[in-house]
Amino acid sequence: MFQSILEIFILSIIQGITEFLPISSSAHLIIIEKLYELKSGSLLMDISLHLGSLFAIIFFFRKDLFDLKNNKKLLSLILIGSVPLILFGYLLYSTKIIYLLRDIKIIAWTTLIFGIILYIADKNQLDKKISTNLNFKSVLFIGFFQILSLIPGVSRAGITISAARILKFNRVDSSKISFLLSIPALSGASFLGLKDIFDQPQHFDYLIVISTILSFIFSYLTIRFFLIYINKFSMNVFVVYRIIIALILFWIIY
Repeated sequence: MFQSILEIFILSIIQGITEFLPISSSAHLIIIEKLYELKSGSLLMDISLHLGSLFAIIFFFRKDLFDLKNNKKLLSLILIGSVPLILFGYLLYSTKIIYLLRDIKIIAWTTLIFGIILYIADKNQLDKKISTNLNFKSVLFIGFFQILSLIPGVSRAGITISAARILKFNRVDSSKISFLLSIPALSGASFLGLKDIFDQPQHFDYLIVISTILSFIFSYLTIRFFLIYINKFSMNVFVVYRIIIALILFWIIY
């Protein structure tokens, strides 16, 4: 029992922190599960972890999301920008290709390559803002880049922030765009997971509730403090972290 709770705590920390940082949550979860063979890993557990993150991002941006009168355009753009990921995600899911990508060798290379891309993109110094510069063309550009996040190790947060920085949005607004785009992405992932559960019913217990709550807490804290951090510092610390993780993975593999 204690081991199960400890494993859930670890998985919740990983999901909550890495989902919204440019370091790939799926890569970390896959690595931990493969290296340590956690017994708590299951489809229902994965869904509960993602739901915790989804609830956290909705709660954090609740004023923007529920103020439809003043934010109708922004919310419409976020939905438009999510269409490419949803379509390609469903295609990879339905053809089972998505499971072939869950490979540590792929994760190692994508962690390294897209860490370097993040470093290059973050060098832009211009100061575009969501309120004045986010439009149909720019959100689709970011949305198509987001498709790459279907490959573990790329990082959905990392690639969307990189795309926004390429378009010369400032770091804080690039992060906000990434966070808002995570809502349809997490919703889609949760929906597909729930579909699988209905096809193959799994045992439900209180540990699922605990994992959702813990994931919510760690996700919310990450969002809050990341926006404070990125307002003052660059993405370099995440780039260095990705390079270190990639080198460790290469050492394990080869």
